[in-house]
Amino acid sequence: MGSRLAVRLDVNLLDYVLIAIYFVTVLAIGFAARKRISSSLDFFLAGRGLPAWITGLAFVSANLGAIEILGMAAQGVQYGAMTLHYYWIGAVPAMVFLGLVMMPFYYRSKVRSVPEFLRRRFNPATQLLNAITFAVAQVLIAGVNLYALALVVEALLGWPLVVSVVVSAVIVLAYITLGGLSSAIYNEVLQFFVILAGLIPLTVLGLIEVGGFSGLAERVRQSTLGEAGLHTWADTFNGDNPMQAHWIGIVFGLGFVLSFGYWTTNFAEVQRALSARNTNAARLTPIIAAYPKIFIPLITVLPGLIALVLYSGWGQGQDYNNAIPLLMRDLLPNGVLGVAVTGLLASFMAGMAANISGFNTVFTNDIWQAHLRPGREDRHYLLVGRVATVVGVGLGVGTAFIAAGYSNIMNYLQTLFSFFNAPLFATFILGLFWRRMTPWAGFWGLLAGTVAAFASYISYKAGLVDFGTELNASFWGAGIAFGVDIAVSVVITLVTTEKPEEELRGLVYGLADVNLEDDALAGDARWYRSPLLLGVGALVLAVLAYGVIV
Repeated sequence: MGSRLAVRLDVNLLDYVLIAIYFVTVLAIGFAARKRISSSLDFFLAGRGLPAWITGLAFVSANLGAIEILGMAAQGVQYGAMTLHYYWIGAVPAMVFLGLVMMPFYYRSKVRSVPEFLRRRFNPATQLLNAITFAVAQVLIAGVNLYALALVVEALLGWPLVVSVVVSAVIVLAYITLGGLSSAIYNEVLQFFVILAGLIPLTVLGLIEVGGFSGLAERVRQSTLGEAGLHTWADTFNGDNPMQAHWIGIVFGLGFVLSFGYWTTNFAEVQRALSARNTNAARLTPIIAAYPKIFIPLITVLPGLIALVLYSGWGQGQDYNNAIPLLMRDLLPNGVLGVAVTGLLASFMAGMAANISGFNTVFTNDIWQAHLRPGREDRHYLLVGRVATVVGVGLGVGTAFIAAGYSNIMNYLQTLFSFFNAPLFATFILGLFWRRMTPWAGFWGLLAGTVAAFASYISYKAGLVDFGTELNASFWGAGIAFGVDIAVSVVITLVTTEKPEEELRGLVYGLADVNLEDDALAGDARWYRSPLLLGVGALVLAVLAYGVIV
């Protein structure tokens, strides 16, 4: 069981006023967005009317939740600079691929979710399987966000854990139930800037405390990680590094399967791009998000390295998840402290809101409407969506304490991704580029890959296979799930009947839907709205970032 955060902040009236102003603003956005909700499309996809810069910031903010802030700092303490792989190879390439290659299929097909795309490409059974696994994953991840938020609020402000969980859940529940995805997205844009306002001063003061970048590097060399804590690729050919990871596991497991599986098929993220006003804006959404993603390690991983050298007992008496709260306690003056606490609260709510808005959409459209109660009036599904929001938050409260078994919540999260995202990506990418793949190959491949991921993890926990660390086990588990899914899909395809070509138009590469109208807007042809140009720019920046730390 992960230890409780033994940190208490000296917050004063000014800090509480700042926190209160933030909560009032969040709820006000929810009430304002409610006036625009007249249909299920408005509730679930913000009426498909938002500009790319709004959806792009919401895209990155939805990912910048509790798991990102506390988890990546914890990774920085435990694994050092190798944590940067999560950003530069584990996020940016997949985000660019989503924008350039996959978003046109999602957006132009007018689907409301990833499972709905799978129904059209394969069959209803594949849709239902993916909808169920996605819903379970979102509830579990929402639980991580809630648990982390409640733990921090309890420790920093002195609120009892139960009160922290309930208050946090009620706030998120209120603004999503009121305003649907519009409310979540506009709040995520606000939360993005609040998070930066809270964490940038923390990083700057932390660097001053350790003597700048050179002072930090020297002290990391003297820490338990040693010189290895300052490098990303060093000793990845033999696994003799803090993560005990081989470069094959990093490149294939994290950089390809886990990363592409998460960013291209995780509906909680894709949903933000689907709310954009046209195809070009939808393609730009993840690409715009890739730029801040390159620099976010400065406020997540870097504070983890600072905490590594300022405090001791990590992994023994000191929980890795304590890194950010400890720095807040010892470095921030009042006022700035209030902004930082608000930033933490904002990050937790942004992450949970993404999980819950994804859950309510998939449950309503892909389980309830598609399989349980088809053919009802639109207002019926709007009501079900709001009820699903309440249920999702309730289930998130229930699963919050599963995360308590992990002193590093990022390890838990990566394990979940290997279960749910890796096999889905295999099914998706094969079905997108191989028109011969049959409907039942989609179902059985996805099921086999998911079972393989669970089997790999259970074998590791039972001591049957030694992957070194839990994190490395998730890399290999993802790769195994991907391989098994592909193999089973190919075998089933060879013995089952493919779909007629007409049913695949607009759903696979090489078969365009001739009936689609061009939805380009004035100005889309300008260079600064070019998905290709901006996408290549993000990839170049990520490579250059690696050049700074090898």
